[in-house]
Amino acid sequence: MARVVADAGAAGLDGVLVTPGPDLVWLTGYQPTAITERLTLLALTADREPTLVVPRLERPDAEGAAGTAATAVVDWVDGADPYAAASAVLRDGARYAVSDSAWALHLLGLQAALPGTGFYAVTDRLPMLRAVKDPDELARLAAAGAAADATYEQILHVPFAGRRETDVAADLADLLREHGHEQVDFTVVGSGPNGANPHHEAGTRVIEDGDCVVLDFGGLLAGYGSDTSRTVSVGEPGAEVSQVHEVVRLAQQAGVDAVRPGVACQDVDRAARAVIADAGYGERFIHRTGHGIGVTTHEPPYVVEGEELPLVPGMCFSVEPGVYLPGRFGVRIEDIVTVTADGVRRLNTTSRELRVVG
Repeated sequence: MARVVADAGAAGLDGVLVTPGPDLVWLTGYQPTAITERLTLLALTADREPTLVVPRLERPDAEGAAGTAATAVVDWVDGADPYAAASAVLRDGARYAVSDSAWALHLLGLQAALPGTGFYAVTDRLPMLRAVKDPDELARLAAAGAAADATYEQILHVPFAGRRETDVAADLADLLREHGHEQVDFTVVGSGPNGANPHHEAGTRVIEDGDCVVLDFGGLLAGYGSDTSRTVSVGEPGAEVSQVHEVVRLAQQAGVDAVRPGVACQDVDRAARAVIADAGYGERFIHRTGHGIGVTTHEPPYVVEGEELPLVPGMCFSVEPGVYLPGRFGVRIEDIVTVTADGVRRLNTTSRELRVVG
């Protein structure tokens, strides 16, 4: 919390207002049982101790979270004005960053209570808030990555041909839980033409012999995320599938090789994208190369053209180029990596070669 206040000061802000969501979980371990219309707000400012404003009926749960021992707790009761309670611990005319997850209802209420105050998105003003992981966070991310890797190694041995995408997706979810995930967030199984949709939801399509299948899956283990993608072939792959997969594999390797301290995020994107463009598939790589990961699957830094933020040791993000041929198939390969003092470390280590499944 002290570091957040210091970072806010360096950014010309008077503090950070944290609402229910990943920022609050990261700082305090507190996650309300239901994110409702009732205001919950952690105020981190330089002029007073950290203060958590909560509905009175939720105070016992808030005080039971490990990190709230470092905060003062102020409550408000139903029927009272929660924005008056919050404004009492803030300063009109100040400048505050606000969690991206804040409800518009609450931000508008704070603006009305503190009309001279400036409010700014955390991601815009403090993009590094959660981006640099400490050793404990890195250990959790590594454990989540290892569990996802173990899941991939086992999914290679389940039947694909003749089963629905949803059947394989259910196998992925079961394996993630078997390997320690307390939460499964997504299990993309894009077979044949469905693989050309990067965020395809597993459906009832029956996987056929000869299909190229994109697998993208992950969730939370000990509160931190996993996210990995591999593309497999049901039976021996055709020449074009093999060719495209090799292009994506080389692009992913180029992206990983570009990671080192001081390099701009966009340069990692450029390195991966250049390989795909040189192979003639530039228009078929239709998304950014990567996203940060931590207590959520997607968070800064974003590895995309125009992001000049320099890489710093401890940052963790995906490197996941892809090629998508509409109506035919898609290929994506994704690893989570972390920036080290002198380069990069992969947190996913399974083979990136095209694997054949039955």
